[in-house]
Amino acid sequence: MFGAKNRIRQRRIQTDAAPSAERISVILPVLNEASRIAACLDGLIAQSEEVQEILVIDGGSTDATQAIVERFCKKDRRVCWLDASPIDRHWTGKVWGLHFGLQRSAPNCRWILCVDADVRVSPLLARSLLAHVKRNGIATFSVATEQSLSDKFDALIHPAMLTTLIYRFGSPGKATRNVHKVTANGQCFFSRREILLRSGAFSAARSSLCEDITIVRRLAECGESVGFYEAEPGLVNVNMYASWRETWVNWPRSLPMRDQYFGWREAVGLLGILLVQALPLPAFLLSIGLGAPLWFLLLSGFLLAIRLGVLRGVARAYPARPWTFWLSPLCDLPVVLRIIQFALRRRHSWRGRSYVRQPGGRFEPVKRPDS
Repeated sequence: MFGAKNRIRQRRIQTDAAPSAERISVILPVLNEASRIAACLDGLIAQSEEVQEILVIDGGSTDATQAIVERFCKKDRRVCWLDASPIDRHWTGKVWGLHFGLQRSAPNCRWILCVDADVRVSPLLARSLLAHVKRNGIATFSVATEQSLSDKFDALIHPAMLTTLIYRFGSPGKATRNVHKVTANGQCFFSRREILLRSGAFSAARSSLCEDITIVRRLAECGESVGFYEAEPGLVNVNMYASWRETWVNWPRSLPMRDQYFGWREAVGLLGILLVQALPLPAFLLSIGLGAPLWFLLLSGFLLAIRLGVLRGVARAYPARPWTFWLSPLCDLPVVLRIIQFALRRRHSWRGRSYVRQPGGRFEPVKRPDS
């Protein structure tokens, strides 16, 4: 029993203050992030000397993002603002920033840490990631971060959306080379620079609306073992969206994971979350009200019990949980239907650009009349 608990603990990213001779380039793609980039950079400049450079890759911000970054440049010489605009029309915005930053990262930095502007990190993040590599031997992985909820309504739909990932890919804490089982969180992604350059992983995701998943699918296709791990509390926290409306509108864009690797296995996974996550609760209630056969009542009750167990496990991803969090299974059905709707939709909008899915799962930007 003790050994099993210890193995589970080892699969987590532990807070570690041990110094390392390794060097890291941080790549932070941004576009109009004035409201949250300062908090992100505060955590990044607090990193120890293992972080050699912090490259802020701007895709054409029109707010105060650049001015804020320039203040940090004066405070810490490692911070560098790079103008990556205009975005190549054949690329989606974020992955263009990642590619742009990777090409300009210092060759003597063996490691690349990709973070989003909504990430808040502990000063020990860099050392903890390097220590995790040393303990586990996995050179590419992402972090299942703690999540901050914007309001009580967000606590209803955000956990329901997050749970769809648990049902499809299982809990964090493992690595795989299977293209159809690999998963990732692009908000905090860590890999060796040489691996990213050799695999062309960022280029492979240039026409993807779920760039983090496409990147790791490409890496797995190249034979790399890709991990996905929880971190100890306080190491990495993310506030993805400012309101429940933003969560509802924006997150379903990437959750179907519709890209060039999408096939029948991924389609079955979407059908699975409908049947196993979304329908057991309404089926259980209907079976009681309509007097359904006992086997149907027992089956739906069993699946509902599993769902409640998953809810309890997911709770650790939310350090501050409004009471509405515990009611989030009530939103499973509308959430799953919305994800399936987005999986079937051909046209999507994101960050001021419109995309149309082409045969093969790639998304191409819609040409503007004046372009």
